Amino acid sequence: MKLVAAGTRMPAWVQAGCDEYAGRLRGDYRLELVEVELGRRSAGPDVSRAVAVEGERMLAAAGARTAIVALQVAGRPLTTDQLARWLEERAVHGEPLAFCIGGPDGLAPVVDQRACLRWSLSPLTLPHALARLVAAEALYRAVTVIKGQPYHRA
Repeated sequence: MKLVAAGTRMPAWVQAGCDEYAGRLRGDYRLELVEVELGRRSAGPDVSRAVAVEGERMLAAAGARTAIVALQVAGRPLTTDQLARWLEERAVHGEPLAFCIGGPDGLAPVVDQRACLRWSLSPLTLPHALARLVAAEALYRAVTVIKGQPYHRA
């Protein structure tokens, strides 16, 4: 699995947290954080070109034959057990997964359109750095459910 996120200048605690969860995920459910550069913003209010560039970079980083999960505030909320079941169902297909987190101006429409799932971590708008960490932890927790490990306590 890849966690593809727009932005490259995150606080050290974000990288440390993502590394911690990625280190715990091994075997069939490995997790790799892939950062893509933000698109260049102009002085004007129209940032759609920058967001489009970010989307192109995210899809390139994900790979052509990868199932895309778009992290969206308005996406589908999942419990840990629902996420675990969804991951298990996807594993049957053997298709790589990329969980995509947009930049400060959101996720590119091209990423959203290619998504097989639009996932909401929370109805709250989370800072992008925190969304990375929450997504990594949620994926780790779901995998512990799949593997029957004691981390998750429902």
